[in-house]
Amino acid sequence: MTALLQVKGLKVQVEDNEILHGLDLTVNQGEVHAIMGPNGSGKSTLSHVIAGKPGYDVTAGEILFKGEDVLEMAPDERAAKGVFLAFQYPVEIPGVTTMNFLRTALNAQRKARGEAELLVPDFLKKVRSVADSLNIPMDMLKRGVNVGFSGGEKKRNEILQMALFQPSLCILDEMDSGLDIDALRVAADGVNALRSKDRAMVVITHYQRLLNYITPDFVHVMSKGRVVKSGGKELALELEESGYAQFEDKAA
Repeated sequence: MTALLQVKGLKVQVEDNEILHGLDLTVNQGEVHAIMGPNGSGKSTLSHVIAGKPGYDVTAGEILFKGEDVLEMAPDERAAKGVFLAFQYPVEIPGVTTMNFLRTALNAQRKARGEAELLVPDFLKKVRSVADSLNIPMDMLKRGVNVGFSGGEKKRNEILQMALFQPSLCILDEMDSGLDIDALRVAADGVNALRSKDRAMVVITHYQRLLNYITPDFVHVMSKGRVVKSGGKELALELEESGYAQFEDKAA
């Protein structure tokens, strides 16, 4: 099994507040890892630091992606290497159609990898094929990025991006936030369609209900900036019954 992502002894702070306290995590190709924990445990911080979101100060440790130190890379370089972050609350970009956004982002990644940019006809053919496979109407792509989108539409838009960009590592930061059961099922179906032996996924969530639809290979519990317990999918069921309080002392 090839290690795709290795997080070693990661310490992260914002201003003078340390959020991650020596966190370790290894994700291999083809695996789906769920990270669960209460608010403030550092789950989203971990995802943001891996993707390169500004505002975080890494004070110790390293993050290796395909054996390379991503902390030395700009966010766009990480994306071109194959790291994708689906945000908990995708931002709206008024005045930019989803279609133009997708074409610009895809061609930027292709250019960074030394590949030829797709001309408009080739891009349209590709995006139509991907959208059809995910049952996403083309009318949605003519609208401003996430402008006026429902919660479910925003998550489907991010799944479309994953399918189009074909990243090696997909990080889903609380994709179940604000979704009703029907929208959650549709979003999860899209994620499951992208599972492959060459792609790994890190699914961050508070609740076990998401894992009814996306079955993880491993579940990790975070508390106070550390992974305090790891196990199989049955660990999520245990958390649903007993909550996170049992892990507070372990994290102290």
